[in-house]
Amino acid sequence: MSITASAALKAHFAGDYLTTATLWKITRADGTLFYFTDHDQDIVYGGATYLAATGFLPSATQTSSGLAVDNLEVSGVLSSDLITDVDLVAGKWDYAQVLIMAVNWTDLTMGDMITRKGRLGEVSAGKLAYTAELRGMAQNLQQEIGTIIMAGCNADLGDARCKVVLASFTSTGTITSVTDNARFTDSALAGATGLFDYGKATFTSGQNNGLGMEVKTFTSGGVIVLQQPMPYTVAIGNTFTISQGCDKSRGAGGCTKFSNIVNFRGFPDMPGIDRMVSGK
Repeated sequence: MSITASAALKAHFAGDYLTTATLWKITRADGTLFYFTDHDQDIVYGGATYLAATGFLPSATQTSSGLAVDNLEVSGVLSSDLITDVDLVAGKWDYAQVLIMAVNWTDLTMGDMITRKGRLGEVSAGKLAYTAELRGMAQNLQQEIGTIIMAGCNADLGDARCKVVLASFTSTGTITSVTDNARFTDSALAGATGLFDYGKATFTSGQNNGLGMEVKTFTSGGVIVLQQPMPYTVAIGNTFTISQGCDKSRGAGGCTKFSNIVNFRGFPDMPGIDRMVSGK
């Protein structure tokens, strides 16, 4: 793979007739590799088979000379077993690494030229089609660096800044009844109403094994409501772990709950915008 094209490929690009094809190499976060092409036939290149029958259509690529984020969108029909709506909703394609190359499909010995490299960003999926945004490497320069001053704690529960040992506030359970993929009950799960609000439930068996979702509400008696439905069927007998949540305050639902006020990272006493613009 080369950033610049070989002399033969450059000559082909400058010719009157082009027989170029685009190759996509995608590496998901779980390490699974996928190979796609916009050509009408599969292309074997570099020891990999780039599949043609995947039903995707890339948009025009946007590139700037500044630090603005370069981007490209790819949309398509969910006609391939390799790309399914449930996998997209489950987040299996989130932040996947993407490498895009141009080749001459009539003479692959000319080599390739890398036209884009980045990660998948926003992915939306319906029953028949999907759209994925590819963000260039300049996206990394758009990340905020430093501390954001806000009323609530800006640390994540259990991270290095919070220092709470989350395992001490995590319980295990087995589903005893199911309302839908976002609402289910473990009648043996002990805890007062609200104990697991803002926490996270992670499945350890069943079709959602290894997938997790934030908890919207927990009611005494083991009734759990998730922020969003799980992508796969939730069934009686599925096992899971569930961690207590933090509402980012220094009160009973936050640092006081975890006896962790010393590591509170919020600024609830900071003057609000009204005080700031009053001039007093």
